[in-house]
Amino acid sequence: MIDRPEAKFGLPAEVRYCKKCVMSNQKPNTSIEHGNKSPIRSYIEFNEEGVCAACLYEEKKREIDWNEREKLLLDLLSRYRSNDGSYDVIVPASGGKDSVFAAYLLKHKYGMHPLTVTWAPHIYRQVGWDNLQRMIQHGQLDNVLYTPNGKIYRYLTRCAFDNMLHPFQPFVFGQKNTGPKMSKAFNVPLVFYGESNIEYGDPASDNDKIMSVDRYSSETLIDDVFLGGYSVRELIEEHNLELNDIKSLLPIDPSELANVGTRVHYLGHYVRWDPQECYYFAVDKVGFRAAEERSEGTYSKYTELDDKLPPLNFYTMHIKFGIGRATYDASQEIRNGKITREEGIALVNKFDGEYPRLYLKETLDYLNITQEKFDETCDKFRSPHIWRKDSEKWLLRSPVH
Repeated sequence: MIDRPEAKFGLPAEVRYCKKCVMSNQKPNTSIEHGNKSPIRSYIEFNEEGVCAACLYEEKKREIDWNEREKLLLDLLSRYRSNDGSYDVIVPASGGKDSVFAAYLLKHKYGMHPLTVTWAPHIYRQVGWDNLQRMIQHGQLDNVLYTPNGKIYRYLTRCAFDNMLHPFQPFVFGQKNTGPKMSKAFNVPLVFYGESNIEYGDPASDNDKIMSVDRYSSETLIDDVFLGGYSVRELIEEHNLELNDIKSLLPIDPSELANVGTRVHYLGHYVRWDPQECYYFAVDKVGFRAAEERSEGTYSKYTELDDKLPPLNFYTMHIKFGIGRATYDASQEIRNGKITREEGIALVNKFDGEYPRLYLKETLDYLNITQEKFDETCDKFRSPHIWRKDSEKWLLRSPVH
């Protein structure tokens, strides 16, 4: 029996990499939507040949008759399209390449009348703000920007960092739940997101959830939804928050969606999704611009441009799971035939886990934390089966190969 170092957080004890892309079996699935307090999670699955679920789904996509899928989309949209120009679809949109692709296509190719809705980032980057304006103006799209209570948002982000090493969890909650909530607010039943998480390896069984609102609603917020590592009840009773303080981030009661008839769909179910092609599309249609510098933690210049906190999130993800944004980007581009696996390995080894220096002062100020405390907290979340220390330097035990 092999004596392996301890694996924390319910992570798989043996680190493995997909034979086709560069994804690790340490990648958590996003299907546990409401922030379960338990460290036990589900992780991306590999088949007997060592191929990850995301690559298997990419193979399945090659067999899909996309013309038939588009016919299904046209039939769906015809049932919701308004005759008087009033809003007939809600499109959550940050102004990034993917949301530009979704919103523009729905309006200008399929004749819908979308209302784009944006959950505000923590600290806007100028390039991200400018791209949002390009989407609105050049895409001829209406937009609602929802900005939560800044003090509460910062507090919950700090809690999520301290308790989960997941500073982006409150943002994910807000962004994910805004679409269905705006469906209720504007009485528009159809909600369209871009790509589904199946693209990134969530269980294939989630296919039947492509058109479900279950992931966006909850009847039992108080004890079953965890935000920043605390239940809603704990936040109210022990942290002096009121339900209304955090309600904007939380799932909605399913009865409210039932009254509207809300249906959530993913455009990637009907139209073949390719992130790099979405970038070219956004550049052509609305003048989308990449950043002058690449994003820290990866090699691209056109992802996660709206907020200054993503480099922090990429870094903490690498600390906790041994994989960062470069792994996600390279894996996706390998699947889409943009780069080889060997090129992907080189990119991951060069950029994954890069220390987030560019916006470090602003993000530390935002979290109200010193750099020393930041580093100390990160080190607490290093799992021994992923990391080893050599001459005061942390090294991956099993780098991608």
